Amino acid sequence: MRGDDQQSGHLFSYLSPEQRVPADHPLRAIRLMTDEALRQLSPQFEAIYATTGRPSVPPEQLLRALLLQALYTVRSERLLVEQLEYNLLFRWFVGLGMDDAVWTPTTFTKNRERLLAGDIARQFFAAVLTQARTRRLLSDEHFTVDGTLLEAWAGQKSFTRKDGTSAGPSDDDPGNPTVSFRGERRSNATHQSTTDPDSRLAKKTRGSEAKLAYLGEVLMDNRHGLVVDACVLHATGTAEREAATGMLAALPAGDVTVGADKLYDTYAWVETTRQLGITPHVAQKQPHSAIDRRTTRHPGYATSQRIRKRIEEIFGWMKTIGGLRKLRHRGGARVEWHFLFVATAYNLVRLRNLPAAAA
Repeated sequence: MRGDDQQSGHLFSYLSPEQRVPADHPLRAIRLMTDEALRQLSPQFEAIYATTGRPSVPPEQLLRALLLQALYTVRSERLLVEQLEYNLLFRWFVGLGMDDAVWTPTTFTKNRERLLAGDIARQFFAAVLTQARTRRLLSDEHFTVDGTLLEAWAGQKSFTRKDGTSAGPSDDDPGNPTVSFRGERRSNATHQSTTDPDSRLAKKTRGSEAKLAYLGEVLMDNRHGLVVDACVLHATGTAEREAATGMLAALPAGDVTVGADKLYDTYAWVETTRQLGITPHVAQKQPHSAIDRRTTRHPGYATSQRIRKRIEEIFGWMKTIGGLRKLRHRGGARVEWHFLFVATAYNLVRLRNLPAAAA
């Protein structure tokens, strides 16, 4: 017998979001790790919020929502709020009940500066990494370092001369005027973006077009491919090596190796790394490589060269899933905050899949 297509919106449902989410859903393990990290950040939250006045949206809920945005590739905070209105899975993860009101998209904007000033992204990243260390998932001996360009939220038309002598746009379309760069030599020394002054004109490889971008640097632990450090810098020709040196200097002393691609095969960087007590397992440039048989003759060098390519998986996930292919924020501080947060999301996904492999 065919059933009737009747709408029963007037009936009540007595099931909570918790009962709607399957017990084996992947987000359950991530929620447990996230809640543990947020509990450790409670003193920091107390320090950045006032003790009087009207209660705000809980920062824990805001951070869980932003985590969902990275995990599910939600392209904007406005769309994220829309999902929170009707997506039971999202409501459960954030901690909203069936009847709880959802905040407006500008809530993220108003609270971002407060969370940025408190360096919450860095502390959240460290709290998740502490869980990995507690479970003995980090080696603290073998690492890989690399950088990637992050395309800025700024157009080429905003890249104008700093002295203001650039030719003005035509008046053919006030909303999107035509600008001609023909015959004009443009560089970061003489030009700057009016939309995002912290971005720099850069390109990753020869033959590719130059774009306004930032440089995102990542230090990966070779044991399970977890991100152990990350930062964002101006995209310059030496920024990758400078950032890598700073990350390596912060590592504890010991028998440490670091894998890297050919960009790091310079005599200055290799010598600096060795002065830090770290063995550089850098891919060799031919000819005139700074790496010789003292390093390449050991079996560990070949292992580092094989494993170092996994860092590209991190960049691939952060750009395709985490939404970093095109930045949504302007300013170096906001970009680094978001970059660290997406790196934390990647670590949570990795940690959820590691217990069986690490047992």
